Amino acid sequence: MKTLYKWSVAEYHQMIDTGLLAGKPVELLEGEIIEMSPEGIPHSFTNRSVGNYLRQLLQGKALISEAHPITLDNSEPEPDIAVVRLPDTIYATHHPYPQDIYWIIEVADQTLKKDLEEKRITYARNGIPEYWVIDLPHKKLWVFKEPQQNKYQNCAEFTTGKINPVTFPDLDVEVNKLLII
Repeated sequence: MKTLYKWSVAEYHQMIDTGLLAGKPVELLEGEIIEMSPEGIPHSFTNRSVGNYLRQLLQGKALISEAHPITLDNSEPEPDIAVVRLPDTIYATHHPYPQDIYWIIEVADQTLKKDLEEKRITYARNGIPEYWVIDLPHKKLWVFKEPQQNKYQNCAEFTTGKINPVTFPDLDVEVNKLLII
């Protein structure tokens, strides 16, 4: 049996600062440095389109951060989209913390299992109010709400209709604008 060393967020930052991880597509997840999957065209197109759509809907209400780190307890993932609080100047000295995050969206193709299992647990444990997974292979949206400990109490699947995010209940997000491929 192998014993893996678990890295802290501070140690991970030290590796970044020294250049040890320069040019390596990695993220810290549950104390492990994980190689990120390369982005295919459908993933890239969906991510960009959804980011632009949310920027229009949330202009002046939230910052749409695409593929940038967020700092959690023992992880520093780079979600496809993190909807975080304003002003953006608060992130001049740190990445968004859980209390800064309204919701997270992952665009999943090859990473579907990791996004629905590992990342869902990590985000729930850190109290992220809402987590969405755009499931490209099955053309549906998974919506997780009500985090408690390591899991979300509420899970729903959508292929059509509108969704009202927890932190912006008056906002109508059209599912067809998210499932564009």
